[in-house]
Amino acid sequence: MPVHDLFKAIAILLNLRAVLAINQCPTSETYYTGPLNGAKWGICQNTDVTGNILAQFSGLRNVGDCAWRCDNNIQCTQAVWVPRGGNCYLKDASTNGNWVTSNGGYSVIHQVDNLDRCPATESSYPGPKNGANWSICQGTDATGNILAQFSGLGNVGDCAWRCDYDDRCARAVWVPGGGNCYLKDGSSTWTSTTGGYSVVHVSSPLDRCPNKETTYKTADGATWAICSGSDVTGNNLAQFNGLSSAQDCASRCNDNGKCLRAVFVANGGMCYLKDHAAHGTWINAPYTTIRYISANPATQGQWSALVTLPVIPAALYAVPAYPDSARLLFYSSASPTIFGGGGQTIYADYNYRTGEISQRTVSNTQHDMFCPGMSQLGDGRIVVTGGDNAEITSIYDPATNDWTRGPNMKISRGYQSQTTLSNGRIFTIGGSWSGGNGGKNGEVYDPSSNTWTLLNGASVSNMLTADKAGSYRADNHAWLYGWKNGSVFQAGPSVRQNWYTTTNGGSVQQAGMRNSGDQMCGISVMFDNGKILSAGGSPNYDDDDSTTAAYVTIITEASQAVKNDRVSNMNYPRIFANAVVLPDGTVHVTGGQTHGKGFADDNGVLSSELFKPKSNSWTIMARESVARNYHSASVLLADARVWSGGGGLCYNGGDCRPGSDHPNGQIWSPPYLFNSDGSAATRPVINSVSSTTIRVGSSFTVQMGDGNNYTFSLIRLGSATHSINTDQRRIPVSGTKNGNSWSITLPADSGVMIPGSWHVFAMNDKGVPSWAKTVKVTN
Repeated sequence: MPVHDLFKAIAILLNLRAVLAINQCPTSETYYTGPLNGAKWGICQNTDVTGNILAQFSGLRNVGDCAWRCDNNIQCTQAVWVPRGGNCYLKDASTNGNWVTSNGGYSVIHQVDNLDRCPATESSYPGPKNGANWSICQGTDATGNILAQFSGLGNVGDCAWRCDYDDRCARAVWVPGGGNCYLKDGSSTWTSTTGGYSVVHVSSPLDRCPNKETTYKTADGATWAICSGSDVTGNNLAQFNGLSSAQDCASRCNDNGKCLRAVFVANGGMCYLKDHAAHGTWINAPYTTIRYISANPATQGQWSALVTLPVIPAALYAVPAYPDSARLLFYSSASPTIFGGGGQTIYADYNYRTGEISQRTVSNTQHDMFCPGMSQLGDGRIVVTGGDNAEITSIYDPATNDWTRGPNMKISRGYQSQTTLSNGRIFTIGGSWSGGNGGKNGEVYDPSSNTWTLLNGASVSNMLTADKAGSYRADNHAWLYGWKNGSVFQAGPSVRQNWYTTTNGGSVQQAGMRNSGDQMCGISVMFDNGKILSAGGSPNYDDDDSTTAAYVTIITEASQAVKNDRVSNMNYPRIFANAVVLPDGTVHVTGGQTHGKGFADDNGVLSSELFKPKSNSWTIMARESVARNYHSASVLLADARVWSGGGGLCYNGGDCRPGSDHPNGQIWSPPYLFNSDGSAATRPVINSVSSTTIRVGSSFTVQMGDGNNYTFSLIRLGSATHSINTDQRRIPVSGTKNGNSWSITLPADSGVMIPGSWHVFAMNDKGVPSWAKTVKVTN
């Protein structure tokens, strides 16, 4: 063989060796501490990284200089060092996995260790300026982009103060030699180091104003606290310039339903509105923080303090007890704060009269009741179907406080809706989130025979939305109402509305059409006999803007055309909101996002609002302390207040925003519970009811605490998840007075008075309601 051919063959063999892929260094690595940041780098000789070059440097002194260049480029994940010429090639994440052997004398530089917590005992330090508690982790570094650098600082507290002062700063690196402080953002990587550096990170922000707060009332009566010498870090909702005072800034925050806090900077009159995720108050002398305290309770109601729960209440059930109810059951999934796993459900039991909370695991039904259908039987039991274990039926009996396994559904379902019928049976339809996509026609559960019957004539195709995700989303969360003669009215969320029959194999026919477009995950509630409010939602379940559109739909006889009246828009667009009808017929709407994204609090609307049927108008109510979006739920309590809680409950490895899990709730007291001066209104008292089991069309007696005049309404106890509460409905009733006694006659149609548990409310001439008595309505 000629000599030049031999050289070619050797070159080919060497080239083949050069592209042998590896996932770890094939030889012993050496380690190097960078000359500036002290980060620990692994150096693997005779290897290379192929692919895109972020940047190239020549004439560097050593491999440490190359490591330093990678450390200070936020996009750099590894680097290649070529000693000849001192060349350094920075590589980005697209080259991960392109590590190969090489005989060119190259070395790959890569970071050796990342930390998620301090590997040593931390010390703490109260910052000299801001008073926040900071943790100091010695022997560590935060590599990555440098936001800012300071030199000649006196101590680590000064470094902490600089990080506190910069809203972008997530942690800082303190280098004692020279008093150097390097501010880092959230993309920085926490690593071990032998360079004598320390990572400084906040461990507990302030929970109260360090100075004397003043208060300010906006035009609508809301109260705001103003704290000088402080700052609030976090996301900015909006910025205004040229304002004259902190009070003007408070008014801007008050006008934004997503704002709970703001920061006013006198120099330039700058006002920064902060969302609910903005964390604690931090002292910074040039600024003034503004925070929401409360609305005017007489006009906007009042929220309680947060009630902490052992689970995220993605679903709930108002537990009936006769004549006095005071319990809620909350469901999460197979674990308290993460969904998935199957085979069991964690739930919490909350007594809102005593405040007692307990936790329980239900495993005997082998049912993960995450994202189920729910509705109440005539005897007060709750039937929970499908969800994560998509075929299973579980039944809870409040009389025994026990769960039993029911018969499997004919079709596996998740995200279906179900409703109780006039004959006491349960109808369900849709639910392609689990158990397969499409073809989820209706079926009926008969509690007397404990069986499910498939209704192929009750076709799901008639109620599909035009969701971009197809049938997986298009048949979710139908707005269902049991009505006369065993019928079901499907009010939405599709633009097409339908009547379903539930006998002889079922059938479906069009009932009406809204012109707003599909309103997936909007709200819907029957606030009066045959009158249904619907509002909000979005054309698509995921990643779409929500709407403010609202309608009142009027239904009369089954299978007859319905009337859709467009009413005033909500003040805020909302998807994933919740609605509760109150004893006076108004409807309270909470939470939701202006742009839908599950497992996130972005764009969350904190201000609640109230629909008033007499004027077909909406009024802004007090704002919640926590965003209530995807996987939140609300329900009416027997004391005429409203529970609102939950949100989050993501899955392991899901695209979940930090801080969006909310294992808690709040209780809203409506304006009717307050006098004009904000003091508590005197409430009517129902001493007793003549019977706690009442047949439709029959009469019963309500014994009041005095002889004043009252009006009455009955509201069916609710069960709620995913903006759906098919159990709740309000029916006003008239009464005949005899002293302190009132004789009340129920409507005679069980399609109006659906069998089950109902709250009886009395209201005085000022609209103040009583605590309810709970009765069981039967056929």
